[in-house]
Amino acid sequence: MENYEVFEHTADIGIRVKGKDLKDLFKNAGLAIFRISSRKQFTKNKNHANINIKISSDNLESLFVDWLNELLSLSSVRGLIFHSIKINKLENNSIEAVAVGSDINNYKVNTEIKAATYHELKVKEIDGGWAAEVILDV
Repeated sequence: MENYEVFEHTADIGIRVKGKDLKDLFKNAGLAIFRISSRKQFTKNKNHANINIKISSDNLESLFVDWLNELLSLSSVRGLIFHSIKINKLENNSIEAVAVGSDINNYKVNTEIKAATYHELKVKEIDGGWAAEVILDV
């Protein structure tokens, strides 16, 4: 079962993401954007790139959006689709993680996601974990 779902939003894509804790929520959200936007089709280049990411922000909501936008930016600049994420540290509105990506030429890109937005953003603790809703600009 997936840890996210897509919901309708005018001209954009909305996603609801869940995680057992904040680390899991951030990981699931990061992976969701690449599962939505692309599908693996080839194995032209079997090399994987490990990208270290460190981000700090003013609050949890800003960190969440900054995190997703950093993944999207790194994907675009480096020509990678991220398929694995390990959150090493998430505290005090900062995150340290390693994202593992494969060459974008191994994928069919279905939808280009430009950015995560603050519009209708929700990040909240729920029974049994954390949940977020975010609108993605396509």
